[in-house]
Amino acid sequence: MHIISSYKVKIKDFNYCFDETIRVYQEAVSFFIDVCQKEWKSFQVISNHETCSLMEKLTLATKKRPTVKYDFNAHFYKMPCYLRRAAIAEAIGAYSSWFSNHENWKNNPNGKEPKLQLDRNVMPVFYKGNMFKRIGEDEAMVKIFFNNDWVWLRISLRRQDVKYILKHFSGAKEFSPALEKKGKRCYLRFAFQEEAKLNKTDIQKQKVCAVDLGLNNDAVCSIMDAEGTVIARRFIRQAVEKDHLHTVLNRIRNQQQHGARRCRKLWSIADNINREISRKTASDILSFAYEYNVDVIVFEHLDTKGKKKGKNKQKLSLWRKKEIQNIVEHRAHRLGIRISRICAWNTSRLAYDGSGVVERGKYTQNGAEKYNYSICVFQSGKQYHCDLNASYNIGARYFIRELLKSDSVRKRLPSQTKDSDYGTGTTRTLSSLNKLNADIRKESLLTA
Repeated sequence: MHIISSYKVKIKDFNYCFDETIRVYQEAVSFFIDVCQKEWKSFQVISNHETCSLMEKLTLATKKRPTVKYDFNAHFYKMPCYLRRAAIAEAIGAYSSWFSNHENWKNNPNGKEPKLQLDRNVMPVFYKGNMFKRIGEDEAMVKIFFNNDWVWLRISLRRQDVKYILKHFSGAKEFSPALEKKGKRCYLRFAFQEEAKLNKTDIQKQKVCAVDLGLNNDAVCSIMDAEGTVIARRFIRQAVEKDHLHTVLNRIRNQQQHGARRCRKLWSIADNINREISRKTASDILSFAYEYNVDVIVFEHLDTKGKKKGKNKQKLSLWRKKEIQNIVEHRAHRLGIRISRICAWNTSRLAYDGSGVVERGKYTQNGAEKYNYSICVFQSGKQYHCDLNASYNIGARYFIRELLKSDSVRKRLPSQTKDSDYGTGTTRTLSSLNKLNADIRKESLLTA
């Protein structure tokens, strides 16, 4: 499979020189969006690969076509053709997206009417050969708009960024870099395409790392095999970063109570801490999975419907879970490890031993009642860590689903067996996997 990675390289000098290029490109995109708005009926009757040609016929004058309806060259002096076509593609995509959303809103007018935004914060791409040329490991030539003309500018790239690319992407296919700007600094973001070979281990020989992303712990991981045997487990918690995040959130809450509304700087700090927690947690999950040579990492499917509202702490937690899954998925594929997701319903609510619904938060210690939401109590009276219980159920649901899909396993089950004999997707636990394996072994003995 193909893996696309990107890395941002800092431009050392001449950051001010890119402002005009960014402005001209964004104005060009706005120009083409305006044309789309006026001529959209013509674009709707042609195929996608013909839209660029039609736009050029409407806007670009040539010797054979001296007059056009919308003269692009009169407003934009000698813009490179690759950059112009990138602006066309960006404009058509933006207008098409708005048009679809607006039509959906007209059919079901809930919420605010989608507005067409002409001014868009988009950044140009420096196409190789036409606008970007390497002249050394850490030097390059880029074509920019400066002093009312398109000129070549020699730039220097940060050495440590270049070394990182040479170390990690030396054998990868490199795409044209895109310009990025943060504050007064400019960067080139390089994209790379790599080939990854994912493992094809038989389901009955697989080992998985089942991951539960919770609130109390950043992640709880269990290494499990197809027999339902738990080989190892690990609790991952970024205690220092979490404490720092809670401190910042408390400061935000205090300032809001005293009349502050946005607290942009504090929210920026909170976002950065959240990203750091995500990166460290993802690295710890991958290290644990790689240590035990697992074949698959299993996550819960994150259902974000109906969860956009609520406390900011909950929003940050949901965002962090998504970010962790994305980072782990990208890095795992580079290591040949597959990623799978299962239904998240009832993984924490049901006991892994099949005893039924657990009680959260309240447990007994030395005859006294205590409260801890990370602890759950089974109906049998057994006290267990709630996230660890969920991790067992996550791994079990993956194996049940894959085993029942396997033809070799289906042949070894009794002919009258149904998938529902082992529960539905939302009720399966580790005990369901044990029951499935028991039936497989029993039928194998009978037919031997």
